[in-house]
Amino acid sequence: MGAIVFVAKESDQLESRVAASPETVKKMTALGLDVIVQKGAGEKSRIADADFVAAGAKAGTAADAKKADVVLRVRRPSDAEMKSLKTGAIVLAQMDPYGNEKALAALAKAGVTAFAMELMPRITRAQSMDVLSSQANLAGYQAVIEAAHAFDRAMPMMMTAAGTVAAAKVFVMGAGVAGLQAIATPAASAQRFRPPMCVLPPRNRLARSVPSSLRWKTTNSKRPKLPAVTPRKCRRSIKPNRPLWWQIIYPSRIS
Repeated sequence: MGAIVFVAKESDQLESRVAASPETVKKMTALGLDVIVQKGAGEKSRIADADFVAAGAKAGTAADAKKADVVLRVRRPSDAEMKSLKTGAIVLAQMDPYGNEKALAALAKAGVTAFAMELMPRITRAQSMDVLSSQANLAGYQAVIEAAHAFDRAMPMMMTAAGTVAAAKVFVMGAGVAGLQAIATPAASAQRFRPPMCVLPPRNRLARSVPSSLRWKTTNSKRPKLPAVTPRKCRRSIKPNRPLWWQIIYPSRIS
């Protein structure tokens, strides 16, 4: 019998996600792990219990968390749920640690090892464990859908026999993962949007995807001014004795 992995049903009524899918259950069982999925865990994500069972998991109840070696959750367990965990269990979830010191202290008191998945370093080796980028991507898409619903009119320019509706002006604050997805979201036809504006220096991907942008200036900003370097120039100037990031930022100093 291998280690027991328990996939919990989220207790937050507003949380519709689940910490595992039939695909990931197959991968865990292939490693020799025994997977127990709490009944109804994937209901709000439109994943039936039968799908988890077909993937190799067992359907269980909240009481099965007591015998689990690893507990998978989307959000940090509540105080009541912590009491059902066995000492030495590993809990992987988004812990939301900042400002929730009491909850973290309760986890430590329960004797579990907790991993805050949202603090996973953004490096190549940990890319497959990144829980933020995918959610930010969806949030950017959802933001445009929600904005279109609140706007209550056509967002792209509409030319009809009855007249023309001017395109909406879109202001996107920030051009990270969510912002770039918001820009790319085809809400009825985002390609005909008026130029969106982003609060970020117009470099790289932003400069190619956004016609106009704004730079947000702050008094305490210490970020150095980077030279304008095209990827083609970077490729020609790469030297084996310098890290790639160093060459991109300081191409003139390559020896």
